[in-house]
This record gives sequence, structure tokens and C-alpha cells, in this order.
Amino acid sequence: MSSIELTPSQKTILQELINLFRESESAVKGEDIAEQVDRNPGTIRNQMQSLKALQLVEGVPGPKGGYKPTANAYDALQIQEMDQPADVPLRHDGEAVESANVQEIDLTSVHHPELCRAEIKLQGSIADFDEGDDISVGPTPLSRLLIEGTLEGKDDTGNSLILTIDEMAAPAGDEEPAH
Repeated sequence: MSSIELTPSQKTILQELINLFRESESAVKGEDIAEQVDRNPGTIRNQMQSLKALQLVEGVPGPKGGYKPTANAYDALQIQEMDQPADVPLRHDGEAVESANVQEIDLTSVHHPELCRAEIKLQGSIADFDEGDDISVGPTPLSRLLIEGTLEGKDDTGNSLILTIDEMAAPAGDEEPAH
């Protein structure tokens, strides 16, 4: 999949849309996003048009209408977030791992929450990781996503760790992060 280059403003709006959508699980009004990112609703509407053109957002008509992120929206932000792999902390059984960098986090089952798994692609050796180990990844630079899980398996060809997610937190705005 080709990487979509988003402007910082588009990233912010898309991230906010995903956060609000995750909380409400229904279409998000432009006004609500405008309020969160401190822009006027007209600006948000214009940005949404461009995000729709990129197929990152779909419009929902009707009184309960608004905007919903598409599956591509998650991909676009995940690709964006991993621009600086070194910035994502990785802990193995509570110890910070210095020898490996998180290159990409793939939430393989965002659409199936009951199968919560994450694939963590690393730069560096995965030899020291064993099934059943506690792994935590994050917070990521942009969305502050923090994933805690148990190592379920390794993919040596992709140099990645497959985690069963025990807890996933992405603090929305100024709320306390979930414990």
C-alpha cells in the first residue's frame, strides 16, 4: 500500500475523528471535531472533503450523520506514526529494550476486537523474546497509543512479534489514561 502523505492539519483532524469515533461508535459531527482541534467547522468541512477524496473518511448522511474513519484511515495514521521508529519505547518483561526499534505496529484485528492481536515489526534481533513474555509497546509519537500484551509467537521472516493484547490505551485529549 502506498503511503499517503498527510499534512499535519489533516493528521490532527483524522486522529481526532478516530478518537471521537472510538468513544461514540457512531458518526462524528464536524462541529465536534472543530471544537476538539480549535478550528472553525468550515475549515473542518473543507479538510473532510480532501480526506474523503483520499478515501480516509466517509460521510454519513441524515440527522445522526457526520463522518466515519475508513479502514484506510487507521493504516494512514499507522504509517505516519512510524516515521521515527526510535521514538516508540519497547519493554520486554518490564525492561526497556535498547537493541531493537519498533518499526511498525500492525493492529491486525482492529475490526475484530475479540481477537485482539498486534504485530510489532522490529529493527533488531528478536532472538531473545520467548512465548509468554510480557511486552509493552508505546506510547507512539502521535496518537500516544500504548499496547501491553503477551508474546504469542514470532514471525522470523517479517522480524516481528505477535502479541495478544491485554490492554490498549490511547488517551483521548486530557483525560486520565486508562489503567
